[in-house]
Amino acid sequence: MLKNKHAALLLILLSLQIGMSQTVEIKGTVESAIGIENINIINKTTYNYAITNANGEFTIMAKLNDTLQFSSMLHKTKYVVVDKNLLLLKTVKVALDEHINELREVTVGNRLSGDLLKDIKNIEGNAPINFYDVGVPGYTGKVATQSERRLSEASEFSPKAGGSLGGVGGSISATALINAISGRTKMLKNRVKLEEREALMQSIKGQFAKDFFASNPLEDDLKMEFFYFCADDENFIEKCKNETDFEILEFLSMKYKQYLDNLSESKN
Repeated sequence: MLKNKHAALLLILLSLQIGMSQTVEIKGTVESAIGIENINIINKTTYNYAITNANGEFTIMAKLNDTLQFSSMLHKTKYVVVDKNLLLLKTVKVALDEHINELREVTVGNRLSGDLLKDIKNIEGNAPINFYDVGVPGYTGKVATQSERRLSEASEFSPKAGGSLGGVGGSISATALINAISGRTKMLKNRVKLEEREALMQSIKGQFAKDFFASNPLEDDLKMEFFYFCADDENFIEKCKNETDFEILEFLSMKYKQYLDNLSESKN
């Protein structure tokens, strides 16, 4: 009788141990005072990911000792380690704190007293002069790359009073026309696109490579080739430029499977 009890207890402990080592579906809820929808949840161990709905609810696959990362633009990043209790309950509730950018107090010039008329009298110095004050045109947008500047010069459109081109009140310079006929403009456009892809690919590689390959292994001599494989995808810029970490990781995971399939086919 005693042996039967020990055997039953051993069986229960064994089943619990097996259960702890298996991946299960965790259902969770996020709480926050500033919004609970579209919170990114990433399993840093397996790179499974999820996103909260309008009620702050989500589901994600995890196993014992996996680390879940909760993040968004408005919240401080929080990490939750899957322990035995969480694995048994298969539910979790996570409270997120607001992300506040605190700036150090800086005093420029005289301290203000709160009396507007008095403070105005105490202000010394002249306002800085900018290009608007002296009538000089200025540019405040993004600084163009060398290839972008060359493309702009090669395809420059110069409006002229009284001029016409197919009913349009302007004209194209002779240089732009020659560049279009010779194919130089097309070549420069392709170069700009290639440089944009290269810059985006290098940025993604620097940000994600270490953690991504920890869960999706590749030989060292293939890692750079993998990122060029991703950049060659016609939807690379659309899928990765100005997108969230969640969407970029989703794209990388999809390309990783395709890359492995290609390696397998080439070996066969």
